[in-house]
Amino acid sequence: MNLVPEKVGAWLSDTGPEGDVVISTRVRFARNIEDVPFPGRMKFSEAELVLDTVHWALEESGYLKEGKFFEPGMLGQDDGLYFVERHLASPDFIASRSPRGLFVSTDERLSVMINEEDHLRFQALAAGLDFATAFKLAADLDERLETQLEYAFSEEFGFLTACPTNLGTGMRASVFLHLPALVLTREIEKVLRGAYAVGLLVRGIYGEGSETRGNLFQISNQRTLGQSEAEIIEVLTSVSRQIIDYERKAREYLMHNLRVEIEDKVFRSLGILRGARIISSDEATNLLATVRFGVILGIINELKMSEVSQLLVLIRPANLQVIIGEKLTPAERDERRATFIRQKLVR
Repeated sequence: MNLVPEKVGAWLSDTGPEGDVVISTRVRFARNIEDVPFPGRMKFSEAELVLDTVHWALEESGYLKEGKFFEPGMLGQDDGLYFVERHLASPDFIASRSPRGLFVSTDERLSVMINEEDHLRFQALAAGLDFATAFKLAADLDERLETQLEYAFSEEFGFLTACPTNLGTGMRASVFLHLPALVLTREIEKVLRGAYAVGLLVRGIYGEGSETRGNLFQISNQRTLGQSEAEIIEVLTSVSRQIIDYERKAREYLMHNLRVEIEDKVFRSLGILRGARIISSDEATNLLATVRFGVILGIINELKMSEVSQLLVLIRPANLQVIIGEKLTPAERDERRATFIRQKLVR
């Protein structure tokens, strides 16, 4: 690979708007090429043609100069998981046996999957609650590719996609939230029910089918048909701002009424991370998320929020192996992960 293993994308910098609650914002478009069967129905030769065509379009649009294009032979299982853990590719894309390609910009804010569920799925990531930046990046890429490609489009249904739930705009917008106070005050279910009630989806940190860990949640639009891109973003922004407000009030409540208990939880988490000799990915994720909470509340001052957030990605199994440069067994990973975390957190 040609990316820097220990450098995580700019979208995880924690410098974006409302970065204490919203880790990142994502806008993703699904597109298909006219007169070519969807990936689930196309022949091997057609998949190769789509791959070559989109690769050419990216080159003509100038994007290949701004990142790295990974061809099928360059995307082994471990390398693929590395991109899934960085939120740059989906598990379904990595598991696919069709000819497929992946483009990732140098700063990891843009990525393009070729021959996933649709011919093209491309996304833009921005730090914090920043739909303006994420949408502009994705829309610019869409417009530049559209000058080279003929998209499958219907006047009645909008952009045609393999799954009916993506018809219309073909756009999924989402926010990646850290909501520890709402979980601790047991208000989270009520808040998430409110999101469901206005047609939004709540998922784990790696999207559909993934578990919720570290009090990290992903909220996205459910409908892509019958609403414009602007309307989808307006709803998500409004709901996100309400959740941010609830989370901050819950934090104030905890610090006013249960400060010692919260400090104990935070310092115990930091102590385990700094002292453990063996630690699993899930345990490390939960403890790091609690330490991030402690940094936000001002309980821990010697760490930056961004370095803790980036560790949430770097300690994942595939990323850890790429950083270390070795194929490890699960037991070896747990031991090397503990060492890696101590090196990062012990001052």
